[in-house]
Amino acid sequence: MCLLTKTRFDVNMENEAVGGSSRVAMPPPNTGTLITILTIDGGGIRGIIPGVMLAYLESQLQELDGEDARIADYFDLIAGTSTGGLVTAMLAAPNEHKRPLYAAKDITPFYLQHSPKIFPQHGGPFAGLINLTKMINGPKYDGKYLHTLIKGLLGGTRLHDTLTAVVVPTFDIKTLQPVIFSSYEAKSRPDLDAELADICISTSAAPTFLPAHSFKNKDAQNNEREFNLIDGGVAANNPTLIAIGEVTKQVLLKHEDLFPIKPMDYDRFLVISLGTGNAKNEEKYNAKMAAKWGLLSWLTNNNSTPIIDAFNQASADMVDYHNFVVFKALHSDDKYLRIQDDTLTGNLASVDVSTKENLEGLVKVGEQLLEKPASKINLDKGVYEPIENGGTNKEALRRFAKVLSDERELRQSKASSRLV
Repeated sequence: MCLLTKTRFDVNMENEAVGGSSRVAMPPPNTGTLITILTIDGGGIRGIIPGVMLAYLESQLQELDGEDARIADYFDLIAGTSTGGLVTAMLAAPNEHKRPLYAAKDITPFYLQHSPKIFPQHGGPFAGLINLTKMINGPKYDGKYLHTLIKGLLGGTRLHDTLTAVVVPTFDIKTLQPVIFSSYEAKSRPDLDAELADICISTSAAPTFLPAHSFKNKDAQNNEREFNLIDGGVAANNPTLIAIGEVTKQVLLKHEDLFPIKPMDYDRFLVISLGTGNAKNEEKYNAKMAAKWGLLSWLTNNNSTPIIDAFNQASADMVDYHNFVVFKALHSDDKYLRIQDDTLTGNLASVDVSTKENLEGLVKVGEQLLEKPASKINLDKGVYEPIENGGTNKEALRRFAKVLSDERELRQSKASSRLV
């Protein structure tokens, strides 16, 4: 081999040769024609919606390549914010057999089981007052169950241990700077090679809902670096641009898995971006109303949190708009798929209403979204509109599954011949 360092593919080939993992990692992009990226938005319990999408995508990959196929076997990079960061870890963290911790079909049951304990609900006539009092005096939820769950799930697994590269954005409230945890940086930046549990707890620490998270990690000189982190949605609720930017950065740095791909060679990028749903634009707010709002009204109004909703939706939609325009301009729009539902109403639009009825409702939203037309954002109207000749989201995912399967087969063929 002419490479100076071993890739995940090389290590897995060696493991297979001595009776280890039965399914090798995705060979690197420099052995194929595409750079494959999966991204998952933040959105609390609405992580159920991309969970349904991922289960369908993985089922299509299994039809093509066998029942042991997993999402992480086909993507060079998986990026997730907040609840999307947790899903990213579930898909990419290794179990004791060096295979993904969770199959995609298990994500939705995970949310159905644990959401009521992460976000315990208060019933009765005073529920609203109780929640408001909590949010005035501190986060709405203490996060203890979530923290215990994540630490038990991920143990001491660190960023560099993931089966494919991952990117998870967070925001440091002390330095007022985004902190991007990237597998690509883990080797050269030991201070960023944190435990996945700490990363997931941090990226999901939504202001007013869950407490900020602090931890320390050591750099190359054994000096401790302290992190004071909150929800990655503050920096990027839709992490797609960060994911593309991270890959482009590594190309410029001549990463051995990516070089010699050209930095702006967007026709090499294949991106699936999964949203967690937006509230239907019912125009229930207007400037006249908002002009009178104080702090509390911006934090809680009509069963929603206007300030957080505005920031999250604005950033996510702008990222989608940018990506669609750029991929279209570079004649690569067939390699970019954004799946989002902007018709959520009532409790379905919340991030934390974890009643059995609402959680099951979100499952139905995901199932219905599969049958809806593939769409793109119209910023002028603030809604998603069907793409001409785009088919349904189910058809689009089936088409992308075939491309992913073909790309993996091509890489394996080239990589195997290289090792001979």
